[in-house]
Amino acid sequence: MTVPLDHDDPAKGTIRVALARIPATAPGRHHLGSLLLNFGGPGGRGTTSLAADPATFAKLGERYDLVTFDPRGVGLSEPVSCGGSQEVGDRVPADAASQLAALRAVARRCALHSGPVLPYVGTVQVARDMEVIRRALGERKLNYLGFSYGTRLGAVYAALFPRRTGRMVLDGVDTLGEPLAEQALASARGRQRALERFLTWCVHRQSCVYGTNTRTAKERVDDLVARLDRDPLIGDDGSWFTGQDAVDAIATALYAQAAWPALADALALAERRHDPVGLMQLGGPTGPVPDAGDGPATVPADNAEAALTAVNCADDPDRSEDRAAPMAIEREIRDLEPEFRAVSEVFGPGQLGTVLACYGRPAGTDFIRRIDHPGAPRMLLVGTRGDPATPYEWTEETARRLGSAVIVDHKGDGHTGYGTSACVRGYADAFLTEGRLPHGTRACPAGE
Repeated sequence: MTVPLDHDDPAKGTIRVALARIPATAPGRHHLGSLLLNFGGPGGRGTTSLAADPATFAKLGERYDLVTFDPRGVGLSEPVSCGGSQEVGDRVPADAASQLAALRAVARRCALHSGPVLPYVGTVQVARDMEVIRRALGERKLNYLGFSYGTRLGAVYAALFPRRTGRMVLDGVDTLGEPLAEQALASARGRQRALERFLTWCVHRQSCVYGTNTRTAKERVDDLVARLDRDPLIGDDGSWFTGQDAVDAIATALYAQAAWPALADALALAERRHDPVGLMQLGGPTGPVPDAGDGPATVPADNAEAALTAVNCADDPDRSEDRAAPMAIEREIRDLEPEFRAVSEVFGPGQLGTVLACYGRPAGTDFIRRIDHPGAPRMLLVGTRGDPATPYEWTEETARRLGSAVIVDHKGDGHTGYGTSACVRGYADAFLTEGRLPHGTRACPAGE
């Protein structure tokens, strides 16, 4: 599909957005038209996500054509790239000026490798692409199911086009208003909460490497990360595995409760045999994604990472460099460090490093931060209590901002609830297919 590069100035040219559709399997007279899905990110590809797991949405797919897309800057839709990794270190070193100079260099490299689309990524632009999609599908209103970052996208669409918003379900609700530092702190807190829920589960298993006490288990994970940062494990291939590598692996496993047994086994292997292979496998490989149709032969290996930063920065109006010199920024970060460590010794330091992710980039829009009761129809929001990526508090905050939301309080674990909870899926499917929406907050127990 062709959309304007800049919706505010169509004369600047156009870009192409890749879409995918699975036609309804039992349309008949009960056909409901199209349901647009976004599976999260920023940087997540809708086209490959739907292809990888259509069975989860089989009931919706009976009456809806399931439609998804790669948002601009992602996958087959003019992918952005930084020509490699954006890593410049997890903490601000003594030489803050060098750290900030490195961040500016990364920003310049991203602009060089991404081409003209980079200044026009961001949730507001993608939401306006969604309005073009609605018109192209011939739908009077947009029916939508969004997960994680897709909830931010859905909320922004509802704020921009409240009269065109149809039945909307947002699962794993993202924040709309917090500055980057507050988002990072909330993320560290959410991941720590999820880790402690995992450890509570682990210590009730006979084979848990950390014994039977949750408090001491937490201390031993803290010790493992600190020890590996001081003295990394070395894999059979000679690669080094640090404490921050372990943090990344643990965080990945916490996204799905089904991965908890593998995480328990991986931690046991690291503790008992000093072997990082289990944790390394949890992290998962990354690399170029083959193109399934027209467009570039491959998606850049760093596209997901580059798009994640580009979109988050486009959505954030704050910039440290506009108000402080390098030494003042270093002082600000060091002042924040005790608070981040108090929230989580495991996840706090790494999340603190994301506070400066947008340094050297233009300030983003303040539109998302200003969303306040836009007048959209009632919609369904799902928050999971043990979610490591989108803390439950964000569900309540976004519901207040939208002013027209019903919450499903999922008491379970993992990131989002639709794919793992029949209770959540029941509420979502009933609303999307029949328009039935409960009044007030509803609860879904863990495991149901």
